[in-house]
Amino acid sequence: MGGVSRRSVLVGGVGGVGLLAHGGSAASAVPAVSSEGEHRDRRIDVHHHCTPPGWLRWAESQGILDRAALPWWAEWDARAALSAMDGAGVGTAVVSVAMPAVRYRDGHQHKEGLTIAYHEVRDLVDAHPGRFAFLSRVRLDDVDLDVWSVRTGAEMGAVGCQAFTHGRSGTYVGDQVFDPLLAELDALRSVLVLHPTDLPGSAPDQAVVPGIPGYVCDYALDTTRAALNLVVHGTLDRFPNVTVVLPHGGGFLPYVADRVTLNADHFDPPLPPGGLDDYLRRFHYDTAAPMSWHSTPTLLSSVSPTHLHFGSDWPVMSTAQLARATAAFDADPALDAWLRRGINRDNALRLFPALRALG
Repeated sequence: MGGVSRRSVLVGGVGGVGLLAHGGSAASAVPAVSSEGEHRDRRIDVHHHCTPPGWLRWAESQGILDRAALPWWAEWDARAALSAMDGAGVGTAVVSVAMPAVRYRDGHQHKEGLTIAYHEVRDLVDAHPGRFAFLSRVRLDDVDLDVWSVRTGAEMGAVGCQAFTHGRSGTYVGDQVFDPLLAELDALRSVLVLHPTDLPGSAPDQAVVPGIPGYVCDYALDTTRAALNLVVHGTLDRFPNVTVVLPHGGGFLPYVADRVTLNADHFDPPLPPGGLDDYLRRFHYDTAAPMSWHSTPTLLSSVSPTHLHFGSDWPVMSTAQLARATAAFDADPALDAWLRRGINRDNALRLFPALRALG
């Protein structure tokens, strides 16, 4: 990764060439597709990263981002995104506003940066009807600012919110310190999409186990920790109107469910009666690089099939990798036509009702 961790880009991202195509208006750069167009029956991608290039330029001008430190793949532009989407049969991408792990001078500067980013992705949605929606962004480092970000994003049309599994302090979502944020999301009846990152205490530019990229194994552990923390602290019960999406098939949570249930009394506080099964069915999950003939049967036996959603993880997952993943998904013998239709599109329309207006 050239000395830059996947988190340092995803906490911040994939930025670069131009949110709107160069040379002319966005609407003329890539043909817009109306709600009656060819994309209405294609996949909805709930895991697509986008760093607004205008935000990158602003961050550089503020001296809070070293663009040269971003890896070669850390760039996003409308033409490349639409090409990758079309190649994978994706009609609509729900983009997360990925922003680098910068140290803002103060809360005012942080709010300014978020406002710039939200305006840019809002323009993207307007420029390409039916092709994009976006999530608001929180970092779990400043709860008051996170509440402001959720409100501002919602006012600008965000269909949900993305948060990392834990903040810089190492405190995981589900801890009561984040209750004001969850209360705001609950009031909005919002979707909370989680994303894993480097394990607390690990160096952002060094693998915990030399030679094994952290995002291969550690991210699955990070997601599992966050999900269990939500369960242990009763977060889903205290904020019943928040729908939580776990990425990458829920980490390895579905595969250790019995181990968790057998040790229910050893948690602090103990797991609620009934163990984990009810919570497994209440969470939602994306398919970004977990679903294959290796894992699909276990996932389908553990979770509600109507809570599974197609996710690409593009452009962190390269276009070539995405092509292989979608081909494997389309050929997975554990999935019938009904399941594929649900995962590809129908489940996401129920999760994000606002997408119905996009076509």
